[in-house]
Amino acid sequence: MRRRHCRIRPATLAATLALVLTAALVPVASAVPTTAPATAGSLTLTAAPASERWSADLSVVDRDDVNVRRTAAGLRLRAAHPAGRSPRSPHSALAEGMLLTAPRTLARPATRVRAEISADVPTGASVEAQVRGWRLSGWTEWWPATAGAVFDRPVSRVQTRVVLTARAGGATATVRTVQLTADATAAVSAATPGLTYRVYATRIGLVGELTANGRTVQPRDHFAALPSRRGLSPLNTGDYTVRVCTTTGARCEYAPVWDVGPWNTRDDYWNPSAVRENWKNLPQGRPEAQAAYQSGYNGGRDQFGRTVLNPAGIDLADGTFWDGLQLTTNAWVDVAYLWTGGGPRAVVGDGPLNIRTGPSTSYAVRGLAARFANVPVQCYVTGQSVAGPYRTTTRWNRLATGQYVSHAYVSTVYGGAVPVC
Repeated sequence: MRRRHCRIRPATLAATLALVLTAALVPVASAVPTTAPATAGSLTLTAAPASERWSADLSVVDRDDVNVRRTAAGLRLRAAHPAGRSPRSPHSALAEGMLLTAPRTLARPATRVRAEISADVPTGASVEAQVRGWRLSGWTEWWPATAGAVFDRPVSRVQTRVVLTARAGGATATVRTVQLTADATAAVSAATPGLTYRVYATRIGLVGELTANGRTVQPRDHFAALPSRRGLSPLNTGDYTVRVCTTTGARCEYAPVWDVGPWNTRDDYWNPSAVRENWKNLPQGRPEAQAAYQSGYNGGRDQFGRTVLNPAGIDLADGTFWDGLQLTTNAWVDVAYLWTGGGPRAVVGDGPLNIRTGPSTSYAVRGLAARFANVPVQCYVTGQSVAGPYRTTTRWNRLATGQYVSHAYVSTVYGGAVPVC
């Protein structure tokens, strides 16, 4: 994806921020984060003298961008009406759009990125610039950058996305420029690795509809949806992958997060309360929809004011639901949010790939790894020779669950060297 730099115009940030905050549907309390990236507004920060500045290229809209268009005045929503979704879908409450820029390699590692937005934002609309950073173990989550996103360790690359929302049929914002500044500051401590929670899973369905990252849902598709964009993968990537297992552990699937929902869009419940977008008084790992359904939290309603009809904290595409986990109805599952962990990751280049109990096709299948999923690898062993799309090899990767996948279907490995078992 090729993008050009654009000229920076004077920012109207103060007015934009006021409108964005007014447009927020659920108030967010201020807190000092201790285990994950945070905003500069909640920390005392001392910036290094050197900083790097650039402007996000808003001129190119291509296939990894969703429901946005470039006009002479600036970036706008393409359609101010939500796509056809079920009443419980967060996409039925707001019109949403997203522009994803190309990653920028920094001249020097940074721990903070700030965004200045110049935009016209009518009442009921919002604009947010979000960033993520690349480190050895992979991408961080997406964090709002208007007040400054602070990463837990230095990052060498930064990617920006601009998210626009408008009430159904309402006026849309017009974004003229987004200017970024990266510098070094005191970083917060690292997040707890390998977070896993038991949540209620529902089936997505919606074949033929668009996901939040622009994918057209296929029959028996393999991906997941979480109720926050902080863990949303760009199109055709598994940068944010979940491992979803039945409560017995008999079946698991590694699936990329390609959609936002169910119910909410600002509920990163897997994060500590200090940095959770909303509902900071809920325990870490408790989805707002679950609390609303089970105990009447928030009056039993989601962030859009709709009555919550089930406690779902994750949505599963049909292939993940039926084939990966072999579920027949909505159920509780154990979900690992793999980007919160560390260590080597293997990218599944062709799938869904069988996960087996041993290093041979004669071993039992215990689940699937979807195409593009990033799976944690403990070590590798020598087993049956397999001819795959990337190589012919006897190498089998042992995953964190103790099961195995053939290296013949792995497109790349990052995050460190994989040792011999």
